[in-house]
Amino acid sequence: MQSLPAQQYLFAHVREILPANASLADSIASLLSVSNDSAYRRIRCETALTLDETKILAEHFNLSIDQLLHFNNNSVLFQNSRITGENTFENFLKGLEEQLTAIQHFDNHEIIYLTKDIHLFQTFYFQPFFAFRYFFWMKSIIQHPDYRNKQFSFDCLPKHIEKMGHNITRLYNRYSSIELWNTECINSILFQIEYYREVGFFRSAEDIDVLYESVIETLDHLCRQAEAGSKFLPHENPELKKNNFQLYYNRVILADNTIFVKVDNRPVVYLNYDVLNYMQTSNELFCNDTYEMMQNLIRRSTLISSQNESQRYKFFNEVKQKLIAHKNKR
Repeated sequence: MQSLPAQQYLFAHVREILPANASLADSIASLLSVSNDSAYRRIRCETALTLDETKILAEHFNLSIDQLLHFNNNSVLFQNSRITGENTFENFLKGLEEQLTAIQHFDNHEIIYLTKDIHLFQTFYFQPFFAFRYFFWMKSIIQHPDYRNKQFSFDCLPKHIEKMGHNITRLYNRYSSIELWNTECINSILFQIEYYREVGFFRSAEDIDVLYESVIETLDHLCRQAEAGSKFLPHENPELKKNNFQLYYNRVILADNTIFVKVDNRPVVYLNYDVLNYMQTSNELFCNDTYEMMQNLIRRSTLISSQNESQRYKFFNEVKQKLIAHKNKR
């Protein structure tokens, strides 16, 4: 069995994770199906945890075994969240809702979002843009059989999916966040629209125009949020919302979509891959390195929310002009 300090380290982390009103001994006894006396002996390290018991606790409390054992190597354990046949897009959204809802139970949180695209939370504001993204995901990324021979239409977005998207954005808007954007953020949506136009997946040129206008509307709303320094829905009054949004113009690197989240002093890093799927880790060294990278990037980027009006409009005008040029070139 592991050395005593490793067992102490495990229970110290479990204490941090448990709600303040929860009993550590009761929780351990319930999970391991032992008496409270046996649980106390394990907590005091008088009885060594078996490997199976360690596995149960690590899985339940989302702890990394390599961290518990203080392995000195370059391995990082990630949890994978991937849309498959059983894990549907709806379940993917439910997972996001659950994670965002959980944050509200803690006073201390920090979110830093390094994005190379118009990210998911901004996608849900306006129906035409959301509908196209949903159709693209279902047809080209998930390759759902129901969409194999379909052309795009704005009524493809199910009402319950639209409602879930709005609720996810509403939850995200509650929390303070720092976002780092660059002018390449619209490249992916431009490529997607142009590809679908070339292969004939649009029913009419008018639908393409409506879609472009919806993307422009999304960027205009992002600009209004940056100006106010707060996140809000299109129908909401920004003056009634708290200042919780910092937007940085990143001209340094074009990185992958990466989110750093710290809740109640516990960090997690989310790495996006294959458009929708993501991996997450709470590995302390990896999270710390990611945080330091982001802090370095923030120092070298330009804050364009709540201040620096000229740089803010320069950023948004450059992005919108690129969109308008693609819209008008047909």
